[in-house]
Amino acid sequence: MTSGRNTLPALSRRAFMATAATALAMPATLRGTRAYADTPTLKVGHVSPRTGPLAGFAEADDHILGGISKAFSAGIENNGKSWAVEIISKDSQSNPNRASEVASELILKDEVDIIVAASTPDTVNPVSDQAEVNGTPCITTDCPWQPYFFGRNGVPDKGFESTYHFFWGLEDVIASFLALWNHDGVAKKVGGLFPNDADGNAWGDAERGFPKPLEGAGFKLTDPGRYQPLSDNFTAQISAFKDAGAEIVTGNMIPPDFTSFWSQAGQQGFKPKIVTIGKALLFPSVIASLGERGVGLSSEIWWTPNHPFKSSLTGESARQLADDYTAATERPWTQPIGFKHALFEVVADVVRRSADLEDPAAIVEAIRATAMETIVGPVDWSKGPVKNVTKTPLVAGQWQKQGDKVDLVVTTNANAPQIPTGGDLILLA
Repeated sequence: MTSGRNTLPALSRRAFMATAATALAMPATLRGTRAYADTPTLKVGHVSPRTGPLAGFAEADDHILGGISKAFSAGIENNGKSWAVEIISKDSQSNPNRASEVASELILKDEVDIIVAASTPDTVNPVSDQAEVNGTPCITTDCPWQPYFFGRNGVPDKGFESTYHFFWGLEDVIASFLALWNHDGVAKKVGGLFPNDADGNAWGDAERGFPKPLEGAGFKLTDPGRYQPLSDNFTAQISAFKDAGAEIVTGNMIPPDFTSFWSQAGQQGFKPKIVTIGKALLFPSVIASLGERGVGLSSEIWWTPNHPFKSSLTGESARQLADDYTAATERPWTQPIGFKHALFEVVADVVRRSADLEDPAAIVEAIRATAMETIVGPVDWSKGPVKNVTKTPLVAGQWQKQGDKVDLVVTTNANAPQIPTGGDLILLA
């Protein structure tokens, strides 16, 4: 890789990766002016699912990006020079093909220097793949590391060149769920709901997913097989769970699928004692839409206002960041707030430390060397579990009535004791 993005070899590399027409749209002479501007501008591309079935993950985007733009408004200093930061945000529409398309636009048309993305493999993986093939520095989050890494055919001791990820892994969610389910009076019989998508296939994978750890902990898993996302009939799954005597239901579902399943479970007289579902049950808006049947449902918890961390960018605590969102929007806090903010904490730290912001290789090297505290906890890519991945803490809990509100309460922190609990699990039936 060349040492300067304003040189002819840098253009040749991009021309090799893109089409000739796209490469010719930005002459080398224009690219050579930025380093000498009084206040050069660094462009950051951002991709998330603003619309579609995963839109809950991006509900807070406008507010968070507004706060980040304010924090960046004075510029970021690098090597004694102030750099302006421009954020260009695009909607993946909850569609992997669209995510790939907008990532390509950001890299080849908008000429972003760094690209960030969040919210499930459907957005994170295609964006990362576009960044990797184009040699663009990339930071992602909000996706368990196994579907991110192995879903992109990653090799643990080799990893990737340009793409880096921070989040928890399946081993963490499994450990948190097992701790949540360790409850007297509940049979160790679990029904699994795993869709035929990147997340579902990872969670249900015989080697890396739930089956082996559950068996090792003495639980019997009934897995009726992969269902197609946006299914409207879960009778087969409900019948299988009833026949097996399942008192716990788990899986990883998009909100429309869980809504269909839970409605049909009620209609068909299936009454599990614990329902712990990843993805679908993360958001207050989904729980509110379920009415009384949303109370008592449980999920993994990545971030709350009670997490004992603060922003390296603004100094805000987790509580302050959440309260600011609620005050500005009149909506309850939501888990992605912390991780969307943390993405740009890492960007700011990388920009300050990069040896040469004109050189993608130097930016990637700065990402690789990151070791910092963020509002979601430590981000340090030297610690694995595999190359290009670092983990953040995870707990689990339940949606419980708190006065006239329903709030997400941490009920087990066995996997991350630094996160405080707020109550005990209450059985559904």
